[in-house]
Amino acid sequence: MSIEAHFVQRFAGFTLDVDLQLPGRGVTALFGPSGCGKSTLLRCIAGLQMAPGGRCVVNGEVWQDGAHTLPTHRRPLGYVFQEPQLFAHLSVRANLQYGRARIPVAARQVDWDRAVDLLGIGHLLERRPAGLSGGERQRIAIARALLTSPRLLLMDEPLAALDVARKKEFMPYLERLARELDIPVVYVSHAPDEVARLADHIVVLEAGRAVAAGPLAEVLSRLDLPIHLGEDAGVVLEGVVVEREPAWHLARIAFPGGCLWVRDGGQGQGATVRLRVLARDVSLALSPATDTSLLNSLPVVVEQVADESHSALALCRVRVGSGASSLLARLTRRSAAALALQPGTALWAQIKAVALIG
Repeated sequence: MSIEAHFVQRFAGFTLDVDLQLPGRGVTALFGPSGCGKSTLLRCIAGLQMAPGGRCVVNGEVWQDGAHTLPTHRRPLGYVFQEPQLFAHLSVRANLQYGRARIPVAARQVDWDRAVDLLGIGHLLERRPAGLSGGERQRIAIARALLTSPRLLLMDEPLAALDVARKKEFMPYLERLARELDIPVVYVSHAPDEVARLADHIVVLEAGRAVAAGPLAEVLSRLDLPIHLGEDAGVVLEGVVVEREPAWHLARIAFPGGCLWVRDGGQGQGATVRLRVLARDVSLALSPATDTSLLNSLPVVVEQVADESHSALALCRVRVGSGASSLLARLTRRSAAALALQPGTALWAQIKAVALIG
């Protein structure tokens, strides 16, 4: 199962030129700075932006091949915009029914109750959009898209219009949707924290071109990533809760390569969790630290060292291996020289528990 997307689209001062093979399952993030072509690529996939000579195939179904192209209304997709675009004069229930009515009964793959439960909107059905928060309106928009039984869900920065509190409230719904529905999602974002929590696969765009693509953990651990993440540089780890200490509100997570103590997110023992470890919160030492407040210390081996060419400061990044996993550390070039860092150097990585995001 795969999504093939080949488009060349020229504008004044900008050209989108991509040739991508994306997974036909899970969440693929289109990531990069504003103006890099993320939304344009999404619109090309949807058929809202015509790219003559392009090709788009979704899990074996040809949506565009050169001059042959399906119009948007004939493509089995759901599209969620930055703004919810609900019908203000209709109730939430009527907004949902509008999307569902497009699909013949025999072709409906997403059950009404399932969509309502996934997005937690059962108590909102009789209300009008004007009386809802931004996060509630966006959940309605996603439910309406799901009720069209799409074979591909496209999401264009759905959290961009929400404040920090609403984003935090909204994120668990997106995580549950990605986890429980077998519908591939292409998700546009320029926010590293959103991508780290949601994506399985990532395409990094810069100036209309894909400069990196692959599994999330693999791409984020690259030191040669062409775009500058700075303070947001880090890796994503998948792990399992193996121990909880309620008295200290801590949980111990086992991942391929070791264990880490993190803030207890309430997940039960045995639950699979995702952690984001920022490079700025990893320090390196030649021997294990004692008498320290740091809870996490892992034996690692240096895999690669690279200067930060984007930085005006004397910084470098180091990728270290812990078993089958990699971590990034961000430190001064002076510190790297003092530790005589080079591939193969054995070290200890020290990580703050509070810096790990589940």
